[in-house]
Amino acid sequence: MLNNSGKIRWGIMGTGWIAEQFAADLAYTDNAELLAVGSRTSDSAGAFAAKFSVPRAYGSYEELVQDQDVDAVYIATPHPLHRDNVLLSLRAGKAVLCEKPFTINGAELEELINAARKDKLFLMEAMWTRFLPPIRQVREWLKDGRIGEARLVKADFGFRSGWNPEGRLLNLELGGGALLDAGIYPVSFASMIFGAEPEQIHSTAHIGETGVDEQFSVLLTYEGGKSASLNGAIRLGLTNEAYIFGTEGYIHIPSFLNATSASLHVQGEEPVHFKDDRKEKGYAFEAYEVGKCLLEGRLESDIIPLDESLAIMKLLDRIREPWGLKYPSESQETAI
Repeated sequence: MLNNSGKIRWGIMGTGWIAEQFAADLAYTDNAELLAVGSRTSDSAGAFAAKFSVPRAYGSYEELVQDQDVDAVYIATPHPLHRDNVLLSLRAGKAVLCEKPFTINGAELEELINAARKDKLFLMEAMWTRFLPPIRQVREWLKDGRIGEARLVKADFGFRSGWNPEGRLLNLELGGGALLDAGIYPVSFASMIFGAEPEQIHSTAHIGETGVDEQFSVLLTYEGGKSASLNGAIRLGLTNEAYIFGTEGYIHIPSFLNATSASLHVQGEEPVHFKDDRKEKGYAFEAYEVGKCLLEGRLESDIIPLDESLAIMKLLDRIREPWGLKYPSESQETAI
């Protein structure tokens, strides 16, 4: 049961880099307070708690979710652990915000969604890009028909990571590779505009020596000939920008996944520039959305609904199937 303070009391599961970004941003969210952190060791939890002034630190995930005062849990662990971590939190009656990618595959996510809906618990994918002010503005421009009919999307996200075969990005056992880590951003962006169920998928990928996809390109085609050209990489730096081309103009979003600006270019008109001068990184917006939903009694967000998250996860499965890419954690029951 929620408290009467008007604030959601958060617990963070995991103490890595993304957990630190989320913790720092909660200070900018007026409907949230950071109450607890859980790690696999007491030392790690204690150090995180000291750094971010977290009142309660737990040396196990089980202890964190058993804290009766925690309303919502942010899952910041590596994605092969997401299924078990989300189920652990749901079984303890917690609302859950789970870092992207939601799971390793669509079958795992379907299990989580069924569990959340069965027990009437809130669940949301932490696709922070969706909640950033420039991306919200982009959706308004599209809704208002400012570029006419959107016909083509181009979006890339790639970076040159160091060579660490045991690290998360290049380790197949840790769900490494470009598609799940970087590629989910352009795929989700295209889904926001055209939906997550294209008519055709054409793709190519470079599978590196560790067995993960180091880079990929995919062309998605939709009803009526609409298309999305998407690229992702973890060993190749890309421009990381997005374009939406319509019949009457186009929208450009530099560094779209953590967008601070967007521009509207309509034929015959002066460009319109939207600038976000936020002080926070941007994770506060997704946290605020969770709080808003919970305080309003809603079980999911209409900005990134569960059915869309599931369709995106199944689309990622379909994209990698021709590559022969499977993860060791995928059993016969969950493998694509």
